[in-house]
Amino acid sequence: MQPKTSALYSTTTVPELFLSAFKAFPERLALADSNQQLTYREVAAKSFQIAHLLKLKGMKRQDTVALLLSNNIDSLVTLIAVQLLGLRYISLHPMASESDHCFVLQDAQARMLIADGIKFPERVQALYQKNTVEQVLTLAPSSIDAGLLQQALTMSTEPISIESLPDDFTKISYSGGTTGRSKGILQTHRTAITMVTYQLAYYEWPQNIRFLATTPISHAAGSFVLPIFLRGGTMHLLDKYAANSFMEYVAQHQINASFMVPTQIYTLLDYPQLDQTKLSSLEYILYGASPMAPSRLLEALQKIGPVFGQLYGQAEAPMMISYLRKEDHDPSRPHLLRSCGRVIPGNTVKLLDTELNEVPTGEIGEICVRGPLVMEGYLNRHEENEKVFAGQWLHTGDMARQDEQGYLYIVDRAKDMIISGGFNVYPSEIENCLATHPAIAMSAVIGVPHEKWGEEVTAIVVLKPGTKPSEKELIDFVLKEKGPVNTPKTIFFEEELPLTSLGKIDKKTIRNKFWQQQDRQVS
Repeated sequence: MQPKTSALYSTTTVPELFLSAFKAFPERLALADSNQQLTYREVAAKSFQIAHLLKLKGMKRQDTVALLLSNNIDSLVTLIAVQLLGLRYISLHPMASESDHCFVLQDAQARMLIADGIKFPERVQALYQKNTVEQVLTLAPSSIDAGLLQQALTMSTEPISIESLPDDFTKISYSGGTTGRSKGILQTHRTAITMVTYQLAYYEWPQNIRFLATTPISHAAGSFVLPIFLRGGTMHLLDKYAANSFMEYVAQHQINASFMVPTQIYTLLDYPQLDQTKLSSLEYILYGASPMAPSRLLEALQKIGPVFGQLYGQAEAPMMISYLRKEDHDPSRPHLLRSCGRVIPGNTVKLLDTELNEVPTGEIGEICVRGPLVMEGYLNRHEENEKVFAGQWLHTGDMARQDEQGYLYIVDRAKDMIISGGFNVYPSEIENCLATHPAIAMSAVIGVPHEKWGEEVTAIVVLKPGTKPSEKELIDFVLKEKGPVNTPKTIFFEEELPLTSLGKIDKKTIRNKFWQQQDRQVS
């Protein structure tokens, strides 16, 4: 018998999957935006040209490149080229501060920044002047660079030699910084390939995929590129989401699949001219990134249809920890609308207490994960790695319970939990309650400092157009449904809530308004 070798059992890599799609569907439409369309053959040629140019500029396997891009074909083809060359890439948050961007570039030791200089001119110029990277390239010609796309036209369209190895890092995903300084999450080809495999196996894709990306391809939407390509589908790119433009684009291009965050779905539901006929081509809407209020999910099923599938994951175990199927979005089983689904086969998931003991069925514990989906660790964060991998588990920080059928119900993020008068209060439960009030469009519940109780439950709400409930009415509403411990003592009315670049409600910003004068961030 021949001795076993690591090469014999090694997995494939992200570049190999792209090459597979290019070969399988050369004449099919791969990408479309408001300005252009490209077949798989054309995507291959352009991405090879860019990869050859980056190699000519001195970039080599496992060098780190930072990307500040937007939702268009040129940006996505550049992202593909970076992966073909075997680079490790970072996607900068479009809405992050200049200091945050500088920190990420320095922390990851990025050698190059590639940016959309037209979309982000001031930020690109500022980062260029900081000299935090060796080279700054802009997609179009600018005062900084001759233009990556223009220069790439002189390069070969022949495939570039693939040097990536399965254990290489393909991506460093920096956390959004909503709870402090961002951490670099190291993802190898193992994590990426596992995610894609699970996406292909468990998502309920339409037969001929016409997918509309409404969130940044630099983050969640980018995770759908490979599974769509491997099925020969088309990814359409919407640069800026709005309810009316989403409806018009879906109707015009007969879009049958999309990924949306809950706040996008809420704005669509509250749009006065919501026209279900324009959305009739939709067969599948994946949603995730943050919980969706069950009452609003029921409203979406009624107004849009039974097309929803919920994903649950985090950057440390991306997209595919659990999944709630379309058939589980069942109004006759309303309790399931609170669930994030069943664990994806291939993951090992347990709910653990603070002593790393598994909690009984129905009790609350922290979601902890093992398996090939899990990240390699945090970059330059030894102490953080020890915490997040305590007991050889990935600790997600999400508190949940599991029923006898295996459905998971997230109660809240551990760090968002409010401790008031010694009681644990979970903001998501109150937010879900408020969402059932006919006047509430969306809400955020936080704890604010209180001398007696430690933290006082406080709600910040956005009202639906034409409504004007009093603070007392809303407090009494929650009191009746949830009891005194969970009832907000104060309610603030706002025109809108701050959102992160991924469309999540930015509780860090909200919380800072109330905690900025405090010596510490707990009470």
